[in-house]
Amino acid sequence: MWSFSEIANMIHTWLNDTFSPTLVTIIEMVIMGVLVISLFAVLGLILVIMERKVSAWMQIRLGPNRVGPKGIFQSAADTLKLLMKEAMTPNGADKFLFNFAPYLAIIVAMLLMAPIVFAKDFTMWDLNIGVLYVSAVSSLSVISILMAGWASNNKYSLLGAMRSGAQIVSYELSAGLAILTVVVLTGTLNLNEIILSQQNGWWIFKGHIPIIISFLIFIIAVTAETNRAPFDLAEAESELTAGFHTEYSGMKFALFFLAEYVNVFIVCAIGATLFLGGWMPFHIGNWEGFNHIMDYIPSSLWFFGKTFFLIFLIMWFRWTFPRLRIDQLLNLEWKYLLPISMVNLLIVTAMAILGWHF
Repeated sequence: MWSFSEIANMIHTWLNDTFSPTLVTIIEMVIMGVLVISLFAVLGLILVIMERKVSAWMQIRLGPNRVGPKGIFQSAADTLKLLMKEAMTPNGADKFLFNFAPYLAIIVAMLLMAPIVFAKDFTMWDLNIGVLYVSAVSSLSVISILMAGWASNNKYSLLGAMRSGAQIVSYELSAGLAILTVVVLTGTLNLNEIILSQQNGWWIFKGHIPIIISFLIFIIAVTAETNRAPFDLAEAESELTAGFHTEYSGMKFALFFLAEYVNVFIVCAIGATLFLGGWMPFHIGNWEGFNHIMDYIPSSLWFFGKTFFLIFLIMWFRWTFPRLRIDQLLNLEWKYLLPISMVNLLIVTAMAILGWHF
């Protein structure tokens, strides 16, 4: 398999030969920070145009087609527009919390990038409790939403934030239980080890029906956690104007907008890692010839291909299902998804103890 490890080791060796150990650590952190910020910018541009093109394709229309060939520079034009807009702060707002909230949303997204395995031997922080880290840090995102809604001194913002808080806290339970099913089968919280456990088959295939159920629950739950339609009650335009970011404009609004798309990428990357093998190629049993051909495809392409497939799936939800009411949304979680997740986890635990998986 192709790997980025040689490039990373070469840079690390050169830095060690040139600078002191403390300086090497600082320089490597700066490099990774710049790479993550660059990835955020690229993801924002790609996912916005992808959303518009996917929606246009599903509604049998053209979508953006003016700025650049086939409208591919529309995202860049929108970014330039947001950069030039004046950032307003309402008179009655808590200025510190109002200004800090969008930055907190981006900080949480950056922290979540740390343990993700983008390719073979290519991760920023190979953490032995990666799954726990992701689950814990992702729960902080609701704080930025509550902070923005309360600090805006706007009834629509506050209502949107309260809805989002109830929604995210509720659906975290089902998402966490869905993730635990894979942890039970692999016996580890390390994302690298979870990927390696899928060398002879992705868990979505070798985990039988219970893992397929976990996968479906995970996709539904993370769609709700990222405030995506049909679970976008926090930003319901027909009821709350724009929800928790009603009062935001310019780059502050752009940061919330970017954080939403980056969070979609992150949850899909976690889903691809846990259920679809991450960077692991598609292997079939003892088919050595077929498996060898699959190994020629770069591991990073496998990872991004699976991640963008799940992103497409979440976008498909948006243009297929109507928005739920808040009571329907909470009923779905507490009366259906949570009980199913708990029973499913028990079944998977029995499977792991008895060895009833491939």
